[in-house]
Amino acid sequence: MKTNLSSQIKLERVPVRYYNPQSDIERAELTRNEKIYTRIFENSNEGSNYLAAHIVDLIKRNVEKKGYCNIALGAGRSTHSVYVSLIELYRRGEISFKDVRIFNISEFFPVSPEGPSTFKRLQQIFLNHVDVKQENIYTFDTTVSKADLYDYCLAYQAKIEDCGGIDLSILEIGANGNLAFNEPGSLSTSTCRLVLLSEDTRSRLAKEYGVAEAPNTAITLGIGNFLKSSRIMAMTWGENRASIVKAAIEGPVTENVPASFLQLHNHTRIALDLSAAEDLTRLSQPWKVTSCEWDDKLIRRAIVWLCQMTGKPILKLTNKDYNDWGLGELVALFGSAYNVNIQVFNQLQHTITGWPGGKPDADDTYRPERANPYPKRVIVFSPHPDDDVISMGGTLQRLVDQGHDVHVAYETSGNIAVGDEDMMRYFLMMDKIAPEFKFDTESFKKLSHDVASFVKSKVPGGVDTPEIREVKTMIRQAEATIACQYIGVKDENIHFLRLPFYETGTVKKGDLSERDVLIVKKLIEEVKPNQIFVAGDLADPHGTHRVCTDAVLAAIDELKDEPWMKDCRIWMYRGAWAEWEIDHIEMAVPMSPEQLRSKRNSILKHQSQMENAPFLGDDDRLFWQRAEDRNRATALLYQSLGLASYEAMEAFVEYKPIR
Repeated sequence: MKTNLSSQIKLERVPVRYYNPQSDIERAELTRNEKIYTRIFENSNEGSNYLAAHIVDLIKRNVEKKGYCNIALGAGRSTHSVYVSLIELYRRGEISFKDVRIFNISEFFPVSPEGPSTFKRLQQIFLNHVDVKQENIYTFDTTVSKADLYDYCLAYQAKIEDCGGIDLSILEIGANGNLAFNEPGSLSTSTCRLVLLSEDTRSRLAKEYGVAEAPNTAITLGIGNFLKSSRIMAMTWGENRASIVKAAIEGPVTENVPASFLQLHNHTRIALDLSAAEDLTRLSQPWKVTSCEWDDKLIRRAIVWLCQMTGKPILKLTNKDYNDWGLGELVALFGSAYNVNIQVFNQLQHTITGWPGGKPDADDTYRPERANPYPKRVIVFSPHPDDDVISMGGTLQRLVDQGHDVHVAYETSGNIAVGDEDMMRYFLMMDKIAPEFKFDTESFKKLSHDVASFVKSKVPGGVDTPEIREVKTMIRQAEATIACQYIGVKDENIHFLRLPFYETGTVKKGDLSERDVLIVKKLIEEVKPNQIFVAGDLADPHGTHRVCTDAVLAAIDELKDEPWMKDCRIWMYRGAWAEWEIDHIEMAVPMSPEQLRSKRNSILKHQSQMENAPFLGDDDRLFWQRAEDRNRATALLYQSLGLASYEAMEAFVEYKPIR
């Protein structure tokens, strides 16, 4: 059973030679804008294996030369897969760590017994699994008083120097370009010190470590310490890091992007997966650095970029525009700017449809969906009990209004995203009406009392009781049902799958398992859909959306040879944070102002996810505001290219099962 198919979604879009050139000359040409040696891999596993092999080679050379190797390393999420690869090499007898000295690069301060700790995580994911000697492991003493902390940091640096300096620093490029806890504003000369963590960083760390709150401060080695290393190996994975990766590797050296200081080091090696590298010039705008392998999507991307550079719609672009902006190759290929313009214009025009399920008895030659069969059986898979309306509420409404048999499958309970205040509102109401409606039984009174007592004494990050999680699940299910009823989805077509991987009661979820996939597979077999809509938010490789996507794709992979499945189209949508790039959009469903207002109303049915939702993230906008802004931006982009003007648009990309 293949449970990581989402990692392969991007492969067909990027020619291999762009990210894995076969000669030094070709690499020099493609990477001319990159100021740090960078390797790009199809997925994080390949990148991690590459780094692990180089780390092993470096350890062996240092041990042979001087009897030891000093490594500074951290516990950032991207490093975990590298440590997995190193552990595997150790178990195969290819490396020993007995002559390696380990220096932890950062730690929360202070560290409470139940609080997060980078060193505890390092032990769990790496140190406890290899033969490194305990006396060769150095980390920060978090019991030091703040008054003595300055001198302690100096002593920690001195210890590194006494041991011979750092031979290798293993670093993650963080979400805001941070290295360890060196956030924007850190200087290239910064050294070991106490730092104040930003609210955004604390929010991310709390989610990553599965706690309610992360500490306000931390100790970290400085940028200056890393730049003194003999070698640096850095990595990051996932498309949510793409923009900061471009800034660090291709942009100017600036304290606003601490990772850009790696440009100052002569022996830095960076590994990325395709998702994290997608904004680098050689992938996003290859026409600037090489002769391109032009396909329809790359041509479309280039023309959209040219329109944005010139401020012109597609059909007004001239031969001079193409030549002035380095796209003369396309004019030569097509014979004239007009020929390119009309092809791309027609392609984009054909993505727009008001019939996402296909228009019955119509010529579907240039439509994104088939006319027949009609009506279609449709399953919309929603990771949480509101992603369906947030991401494709307008399309969902059209599918129902146009007579299709629409099923909505909520993959997780979403119970952890219900705040205690929202839950208590229901208990306060039930306490008032229980006597009148004769359900004020002893068992109900006990439940109400126990819940109220638990909430009052609940510690930050505390795990809810099974009873409370069940109540919160019911709240999410009721809200989702009301939203579906508002749209017109039949009650019997609303499915709450409650995939087991989610039901840990904590922010940290379990791994995808066969149990999860079988639940999804069973529903698909029962419905035998003609259309499937699935979340395509791939930014966070460990997030709920990604796991839910993998569950659906794994089930589809198991069923892809079924006769009815061969006639099923799979469409991927994106959520409230991002939209598909226009060169990849294959279906764009327009919305009028009234339809957009209806979509907003369906989102507002999820009252527990409004102002008090625990996981709104760093974006101050509410979910309906994010969705509307995103949908309006897509429509505005189409309009700027010279196509029809709509109030808003939802966009989709087709997924074809890998064979």
